[in-house]
Amino acid sequence: MERWNHTSSDFTLLGLFPQNPTGALLLSLIILVFLLAMAGNSTMIHLIHMDTRLHTPMYILLSQLSLMDLMHISSTVPKMAFNFISGQKAISFLGCGVQSFFFLTMACSEGLLLASMAYDRCVAICHPLHYPVRMSRRLCIKMILGSWALGSLNSLAHTAYALHIPYCRSRAIDHFFCDVPAMLPLACMDTWVYEYMVFVSTSLFLLLPFLGITASYGRVLLAVFQMRSQQGRTKAFTTCSTHLTVVTCYYAPFVYTYLRPRNLRSPAEDKALAVFYTILTPMLNPIIYSLRNKEVLGAMTRVFGIFPSQKQ
Repeated sequence: MERWNHTSSDFTLLGLFPQNPTGALLLSLIILVFLLAMAGNSTMIHLIHMDTRLHTPMYILLSQLSLMDLMHISSTVPKMAFNFISGQKAISFLGCGVQSFFFLTMACSEGLLLASMAYDRCVAICHPLHYPVRMSRRLCIKMILGSWALGSLNSLAHTAYALHIPYCRSRAIDHFFCDVPAMLPLACMDTWVYEYMVFVSTSLFLLLPFLGITASYGRVLLAVFQMRSQQGRTKAFTTCSTHLTVVTCYYAPFVYTYLRPRNLRSPAEDKALAVFYTILTPMLNPIIYSLRNKEVLGAMTRVFGIFPSQKQ
């Protein structure tokens, strides 16, 4: 491992699993999850594109969530699998920067997009008569573009900083992808200022959207309790519980990881938590939305001819 020092421009990723039969079995499960995530999210994007009944702000936002999940899991798993199978743990300096950029972009953008989806559901349930005006297609597109733009700019700043840090120790990153906080212990300079900026950035792109989501669903719950129709309550609870499930799977491990001081974190724990928001959540999102959404099941019937027993 000592060869990964300041004389080389490459990094090495220590990976997630040991190089033994158990590690190979676990990697096989990860690859299966990756394939399910690719198939599920690609199907969601295709359905929403093909079925005109799903050309509404809610499903347009959902298609962007699926696209982000595709890019999110694709930025980490293929490289991890290749390194394990080939036995070569190296990643180039530029490759590490590209991986870090895409990972951070998807992480930040998805947090903002989930907040937009919460606002959409809040308007739809609390102000149904004003929904076409308050949640217009134009506003929906602005939310999407804003999520991508802000996430990219934040990611670019963090990645540029990480690539300009002088690394004078071993370049072995104790992670399965180039996560900037995992790279900081390798620096030969004091990084406390940047660690503070990571805290601020996490608060802006994760904590504030989470508070916005909480506020939105607080209003939704009040509106649901005031509904006289049992059918309306059931539909509202189903829609909101779906979104809250996705939000919980995404935010909980992310916030727990990035808002803790470095001395309270361990590489093994960070890697285990990263599996949730980089691998499992992209697989679960399309499953949760499709199996618990009659409109999506109806679109599958119209586009693919499956689930014919579902009422349209």
